[in-house]
Amino acid sequence: MHRFAPENLRRFSWNGWKNLLLPQLNRRSLFVYGSEVAVEKECIRQKEGGVIVIHPFSRIRSYYIMCMMAITFLNLIGIPMEIAFLDGNSGVGWEGFNVFSDTLFLIDVGLNFRMGIITEDSEGAIMDLKSIRQRYLKSWFIPDMVAAFPVGYILLIADLQYHSDSPSSRASKMMRILMFVRILSLVRLLRVSRLVRFFNEVERVSNANLEVVRVFLRILSLFMMIFLLCHWNGCIQYFVPMLEEFPSDCWVRRENLMNATVGEKYSFGVFRALSHMTAISYGSSETPTNDVELWIVMTSIVSGAIMYTVMVANTAAMMSDVDITARAYKNKINHLEDYMTFMKLPKALRMRINNYYQARYAGKWYDEKDVLKWVSSSLREEILLTMCSAHVRKVPIFRNCDINFINAILLELQYEVFQAGDIIFQQNAPGDRMFFIEHGQVLVENEFVQKELCDGDYFGDSCLLTRGKRLATVQALTVCQLFSLSVDTFHCVLEDYPDIKRDLETSQQDKDILLC
Repeated sequence: MHRFAPENLRRFSWNGWKNLLLPQLNRRSLFVYGSEVAVEKECIRQKEGGVIVIHPFSRIRSYYIMCMMAITFLNLIGIPMEIAFLDGNSGVGWEGFNVFSDTLFLIDVGLNFRMGIITEDSEGAIMDLKSIRQRYLKSWFIPDMVAAFPVGYILLIADLQYHSDSPSSRASKMMRILMFVRILSLVRLLRVSRLVRFFNEVERVSNANLEVVRVFLRILSLFMMIFLLCHWNGCIQYFVPMLEEFPSDCWVRRENLMNATVGEKYSFGVFRALSHMTAISYGSSETPTNDVELWIVMTSIVSGAIMYTVMVANTAAMMSDVDITARAYKNKINHLEDYMTFMKLPKALRMRINNYYQARYAGKWYDEKDVLKWVSSSLREEILLTMCSAHVRKVPIFRNCDINFINAILLELQYEVFQAGDIIFQQNAPGDRMFFIEHGQVLVENEFVQKELCDGDYFGDSCLLTRGKRLATVQALTVCQLFSLSVDTFHCVLEDYPDIKRDLETSQQDKDILLC
C-alpha cells in the first residue's frame, strides 16, 4: 500500500519502524478517507510533515491504547487490594509494577503531545503539533497529569527511608491513608475514555450487521463498572476496621478473620458489600455495632441503589437509543432479501446487490434529497460547495465560470455508487451525463489510450456540449463513489446564464475549427 516514488523515499528517508506511525489500510481508515488512494496520500502528507507524529489510524496506536487499558484496569483492581489486605507487605513484584505503571503514565502524557487526533467534524487526522498541543492542553492534560502523579515513587522512597525504623501506629495509619489517597488521585479511571473513544471509532465504521457487537461492548463496559464498584466496596469494608486497629466489636473479629488468608478476608468483604448493595441483609447475623460500621453499611446501601439506577438507565438507553437509520437499513435489507428469494435470483447476483447496498449506504438508510430539503438554501449550497466544488472547478469549461452558475450546477449533481468491475458506460454509447470521482479508481480505455483515474478526477465531459457518443469505455476498478451531471440538466441550467452559454458555444466552435 505504501507505493511511493523513489525520490520521495530518498527525500524523507523514513526507517522501517517509522512506518508503524503511518495510517494502515483498514476499514477505519477507508471509512474516513474513502479509498486506498486517499489513505496513500495521507501517508505522503504525514511524511512531508517532517515530524514524528503517531497517526490515529496507525497500528502502533491501536496496540498502545489496548496496552494502556490493560495496565489501567490492573491498577484499579490491584491497588485497592494492596491497600486493604496486604498491610504494606505487597512484595517487590507489586512495588515494581506500581513504579512501572507510574512511569508508563508519565510517558503517556508526553506521547499525547505527538498523538494525532481524529474529530467528528474533521475530514482527516489533525497532525499539526501546535493544534495537537492546544487540544490536549484544553481537554485531557490536567486529568492525565493528576493520574500520572508518581505516588509509587513516593511510597517506594518512603519505604526505603524508614525501612530500618520502628514506625509508630500513627505513622503506619498515615502511610496507609497516603496509599488510599493513591486511589483518589487515580483519575486513571478517566483513561477508560480512551477505550470508549477507540470503540466509538470502531462503531463509526461498523455496519448494521455489527449492531450486536456494539450492544455487547456497552453491556461489557457496564458490567466492568459494576464489578469495580463491588470490588472497591468490598475492599473498603475491610480497610476501615483496619484503620481503627480492629475494635473488639467490628465484623472482622466477629467473623474470626484476624488470622485468615487474604482470599478469605476479601471474600467476606465482597460478600458484605454485595449484601448491602442488594439490600438482602447486613452480611452477617448481627447489625452494625458502632457508628463507623453503621456509616459503612449506609454507604454500601446507597451505592447499591446507585448501581441499580445506573443499570436501569443504561438498559433503558440501550433499548431506546437504537440507531434509527441502521434499523431502517436493516428493514430495507430484509425486504430486499425477501424480494430476491421470491424472484429466485442467482446467488452471485444476490451478493452483488448486497455489496452495492453496503457500499451505497454503509449500513445507514437515509434520503439525501430529503436531508438537503430540511436545511436553508444557503446551507444547502454550502454543503454542496464543500462536497463537490473542488471537483467541478477542475473541469476546464467550469474553471472560470461565475460562482452562481457553479452553485446552480452543484444543486443538480446526483450521487452514484459503482462496484468493482462495473461498466460505467461503453464506448459509442449515447452520452447522457458526465462524472466526478469522489472516491475510487476507474479505467478509461479505447483503442488508442488506457488510463486510470482516481479521487478528484472526472470523465465523460465531452458529451455535455455536443451530446455526442462516448469516446471510451469506463470500468470501475474499486468501489467508486461518484457525482454525475446530466446533459439535459446542464442545458436547462445553461438557459438561465446566456452569457456563459454563448462563451461555451464559442469555445466549442473554435475547438471544432482547430480540429478541422
